[in-house]
Amino acid sequence: MSLFKQIAIFTLLFLEGCVGLPESNNKPIVNDVTKLNPIAVDRIVVPHNVSEIIEAVKGAKGPVSIGGGRFSMGGQTATEGTLQIDMREFNKVVSFSPQKKEVTVESGITWRQLQEVIDPYNLSVKIMQTYSDFTVGGSLSVNAHGRYIGYGPLVLSAKRIGLVLADGSYVNASPEKNPEIFYGAIGGYGGIGVIADTTLELVDNVKVHRVSKVMPFSQYKDYFVKEVRDNPKAIFHNADIYPNSYDTVRATTYEETGLPLTREQRLIPKEQSYWLDRTLIGIISEAPGGKGFRQYVVDPILFHDDRVTWRNYEASYTALELEPSSRRDSTYILQEYFVPVEQLNEFVPQMAKVLNDNHVNVINISIRHSKQDPGTLLAWAKQEVFAFVIYYKQGTGIADREHVGIWTRQLIDVAVANGGRYYLPYQIHATEQQFKAAYPGFDKFFDLKKRVDPTNKFRNKLWDAYYPPQ
Repeated sequence: MSLFKQIAIFTLLFLEGCVGLPESNNKPIVNDVTKLNPIAVDRIVVPHNVSEIIEAVKGAKGPVSIGGGRFSMGGQTATEGTLQIDMREFNKVVSFSPQKKEVTVESGITWRQLQEVIDPYNLSVKIMQTYSDFTVGGSLSVNAHGRYIGYGPLVLSAKRIGLVLADGSYVNASPEKNPEIFYGAIGGYGGIGVIADTTLELVDNVKVHRVSKVMPFSQYKDYFVKEVRDNPKAIFHNADIYPNSYDTVRATTYEETGLPLTREQRLIPKEQSYWLDRTLIGIISEAPGGKGFRQYVVDPILFHDDRVTWRNYEASYTALELEPSSRRDSTYILQEYFVPVEQLNEFVPQMAKVLNDNHVNVINISIRHSKQDPGTLLAWAKQEVFAFVIYYKQGTGIADREHVGIWTRQLIDVAVANGGRYYLPYQIHATEQQFKAAYPGFDKFFDLKKRVDPTNKFRNKLWDAYYPPQ
């Protein structure tokens, strides 16, 4: 399995340990896998049906927060004193039509659980992030994306959602019915209501052949346009930029093929050890010459063969392979930036300068491609864009966190100056001015929230920062 093309994804975190032990005041602690954001909530409820979600929301005397896999990294699933709705046991398949290539699921189901249902019918998820242990509802809440060519935001594969609003009412929303709620809740980070269920489009599971090429970064845009962008056989694609020079990329495409499989498994086996993956990440991030070791030794070994696998196999990676033995003194985190396709060659040198000037311990930067968002209120792809997923290591001390905030705000300014945006599921370092500059649809989103959640019942750290309680 290729470690490094997995390292660069939207999002990557370990499900176990997200809810900690109660503090001495008997308040349960909710955290994300970075371990940087422990939050004392009032209590946690674990619904198993829609009625229990409605009851929890209607009965809440104070604010409500919503958690799935808790893969966001800045407190987007909780804030202090909330009733935390833990969705992970609300995870059934409601209906499935192989003929229509359509499935309706409860939002706490993970993508891996869904894959185990649809794979025997030789069907595959149309759009998802690289890691399969996220919940479907959480992915919709951040409007996730992956390495898929010809698509982009997850909203493009959602036919409808069922949402529980602040008054306890359950509404169906789609591009045709209650469209403002549909486009507000998807990518709305739990601010509009609880995404209870969704109907998703499916596609055929096919065999894919990996093609990987190393080239100067200056050649990548032309290569992508000519060989990948409109290639009807291309299923997955990403290009990894090698730090710290940021002048060389490895472009990897998985193309539909009729070649015989080199790996027979239809999904990646669940029970296996990832000690080697974790060891390699440690060497790359800390050892002298570690990044060169990855570029000139590890990757040539990992990419040497003509790999042919199932599409579902390549969509069933687990974040467990990236979980270090400890996050006490240091932790691994993601950031992501989106820039218009035409700004690719201008953005990268500016990004590299910020990272190198601030001595950021970058492990990998992965380039993805996305088509324009169809209309979500907090769209990160206002047009066709390249996404830059930065995977880096930082210390957990106060000074380390403050330093990350400095260079993060610098990168946000660079992205916005190039007509781009930054992604909201990560550490909340952006100023209010930067948030509004990157997401000009904020006013329509806040107007919607005022109408459907007039008491600001649905809260978390993200909305505390940019839509603070009165």
